[in-house]
This record gives sequence, C-alpha cells and structure tokens, in this order.
Amino acid sequence: MIRIIPFVTGIILLSGTIWNSPDADLGDRELEIKTIHSKKAEDNHVDLRPNIVYSEIGGKALHLHLLVPKKADKPLPLIIFIKGGGWGKDQPQKTFSFIPQLVPLAKNGYVVASVEHRTSQEAKFPAQLQDIKAAVRYLKENAEQFNIDPEKIGVWGSSSGGHLAALVGTSGGVEALEGKDGTATRTDSRVRAVVDWYGPTDFSQMSKFPLKIDVDASDSPESTLIGGPVQENLDKVKLANPITYITPDDPPFLIMHGDRDRRVPFNQSVLLFHALQKAKVEVSMYKIEGAGHGGFSQPVILNKVQEFFDLHLRKTK
Repeated sequence: MIRIIPFVTGIILLSGTIWNSPDADLGDRELEIKTIHSKKAEDNHVDLRPNIVYSEIGGKALHLHLLVPKKADKPLPLIIFIKGGGWGKDQPQKTFSFIPQLVPLAKNGYVVASVEHRTSQEAKFPAQLQDIKAAVRYLKENAEQFNIDPEKIGVWGSSSGGHLAALVGTSGGVEALEGKDGTATRTDSRVRAVVDWYGPTDFSQMSKFPLKIDVDASDSPESTLIGGPVQENLDKVKLANPITYITPDDPPFLIMHGDRDRRVPFNQSVLLFHALQKAKVEVSMYKIEGAGHGGFSQPVILNKVQEFFDLHLRKTK
C-alpha cells in the first residue's frame, strides 16, 4: 500500500501536465467547433410575472399571470385570456397550460394575462363573471405599473372561458354583474374586442343536440354553475346567457367553433353570432371544419386571433 500511493499521485500529476500542455490548446478549426452569429433581440424578450393577486373574496386570493414585453417605448394593448374547464366544476382552471400559445402575442407587442376565477363549487354565477370583471378593473387601475394602455383591452376565452369572455363583452355597464370588489364604482370593466372559442350561450338549448354529457342533469357543469338543473331554472339560464345583454354598442366579436364539437354544440355559437348581427354589432364567425371541443392551437387559427386583435386594439382612434 505504501508503494501504491506515490504511483497514483504520479498519474494525477501526469494527467494535469498533459491537460495544461501547449499541445492540448487546439484551435476551433481542429476541433470543428461551429459558430452561430446571433443578434440581440431584447425587444422580443418577455417577462412572465406569475401569481399576481388581483382580488381577495371571502378569504380566497384570486391570481393572474402576466406576460410583459421587457422593452417598449409606449404603453401596450392588453389581452386577457380565460382558460376553460367547466367553470372549475371538477377542478380549478389550469391557468398556466395555455401560456406557451400566448407567448407569441407578447413577443408581438401585447401584454397578456391568464386569469383565474372562482370555481362553480366555490360560488355560483355570476361570481365567475364578476371575478373576470374585477381582473379587468385591476389591470386598468395598474396600467402604468404593467405598461398597459387601459383604452386597448381585449378578452379571449375557450369553452367556459369563452362563455365568460362573451359575457364581459356584452354586459358592460350592467351594474348587477360588476361585483363588489371595491373597484366597481371607480373603474369600468368594458373591453374593446372579444374572442370567443366554442363557448356555450343558451344552456337550455344545448340538449337538443347529441353531446357527450347530459347538460340538463343536476350535476352537469352548466347546472352546477347556476345552482340547479338547467330546465328547472330558466330564469338563471337567461341571466347566464351573453345574448341577454347584447346592445348595439358592444365591442367587435370573433367567434370560432368546431363543427364536430360534442361538448358545446356548434349551434351555441350560431345563436350568439345571429344575435350580434341583429343588433348591428361587428362580428365574424369561423367554423373550424372537423374540429371537436378544443385543439385550436394550429397557426392558421392563432393567426386569425392575432389579426383580429391587431385590427381592433392597434388601430388608431
């Protein structure tokens, strides 16, 4: 053992000598190291600011996540996204899950918020809509902090989030739906553009079409939202229907819905489309051929969404 120690030490010293020798200092060409010439693109860098508390109701903190472009020479338009999921009947919204699809909008000059609302197990309608309106007001009142142009705000939602987005668009100025979060009397919750992805509208009409669930059942997401079976609570159904509140001064709408949706019938969007048309509200609707409930992340669809927001949130007044 006494002889082995110097031998091992010698190996260690020898290895160090080879590594530090001039012969080991090989050039990039000999090692075939490739080079990428990059350009600084700081204007495209985006900050994720997660878990911002925008309201507290009954001891529960409600959060939103913000995507904020790092550098901008003026306040930017804001897009508020509402992730669907049956109004949280079985589990809270997955508010982080659509962030990757929202990043390109932030890179193109938008502040983007993904917003949480109370679940239908925690509170019944209109609590969820009131939460989203509270988020709109919070972001307007903190516009300077987040570099937001408070006059250029759009809302976008999928499924139950599309339902709430449509309601935000049509119920501006309806005092009973504003909520009591302390900001309702100071700041309005109106927005300038709405994107509705396959959101329900008139719950009472849904069971006329073949669906994966029984919407009229007492434990359906729609029944849970309003606090009773759909067909036995038509007054509550009407209150939760964005069509109820349509007026000619509503903001422009973009509606998109798959023609093979077996969770929310395509007809639900047709009803909203025709009602908006009748009231002379600017509206476009796209049928996504072959699409079911979701799967709208293809570039051709997302590009239409950005084109719509570009038109209505970036145009000069």
